[in-house]
Amino acid sequence: MTLPAFVQECRVRWSLDLEKPFENLSYNLVVPGTMSDGKAIVLKIGVVCDELIAEIAALTLFGGVGAVRLLDHDTRRGILLMERVLPGTPLFKLIDGPGATRTAALVMRSLWRIPPVAHSFPSLSARFRAFARLRSKYDGGSGPFPSELITRAEQTFTELNASSENTVILHGDLHHENILSSEDGEWIAIDPKGIAGDPGYEVGPFMMNQLPGNLSESARIEILHQRISVFVDELGISRERLVRWAFCHAVLSALWDFEEGADWRDTIRSATAIEQLE
Repeated sequence: MTLPAFVQECRVRWSLDLEKPFENLSYNLVVPGTMSDGKAIVLKIGVVCDELIAEIAALTLFGGVGAVRLLDHDTRRGILLMERVLPGTPLFKLIDGPGATRTAALVMRSLWRIPPVAHSFPSLSARFRAFARLRSKYDGGSGPFPSELITRAEQTFTELNASSENTVILHGDLHHENILSSEDGEWIAIDPKGIAGDPGYEVGPFMMNQLPGNLSESARIEILHQRISVFVDELGISRERLVRWAFCHAVLSALWDFEEGADWRDTIRSATAIEQLE
């Protein structure tokens, strides 16, 4: 079936009036529109994979509290029908500095759920397999990455994961662009990855986001210090633990950049800056 035919099938199935797709799409087709009763919606069509399945499961678990509401879905065919967040302005366009970080912390706390007894959410261990892939690619070495830094990140993750006392279902990619404003004054998360793991890991993506590449090292460290201090106050998790989780995620992000053929060096600079926050 062609994509236009697939979209037309969705139009008929849910009586949708669809607009033009959102811009800057990557892996999925995401289209705003309305239902026959005038309800604003977003239709998302993607390739069926573990990540898309986890997103559907996470939105189902969140139940519209802290995250966009899932109205219907077809997991087998990779379709999500969601309530549209209006006006839907991303956090970074409305608030910056400590206020943005406090808002993110509020959204985090509203999302975290105890994992269901039987669930298929991926674990943080699965996410951190990127380190094993790097080692395999370079016969146990670290390739272009500083050997000591990769080793520290691996060891830190192992220690943090083993010492975790609280596993929750995390958003997994909560940053400034994935938190939107709603008409009732609430902040709503979109695009969850649905990861089962330690709450401290959640701050990593936010710490790494909205850091211009032309920042001086002192300015980068100041922004990171400000963010981690707010998270410590708002989440009640120790500074040491949050810094170490943020460091692990920063190095992991650099490995992802490398795997995708993107420039990873600025991400490594942020990782080394985060290390200095302890």
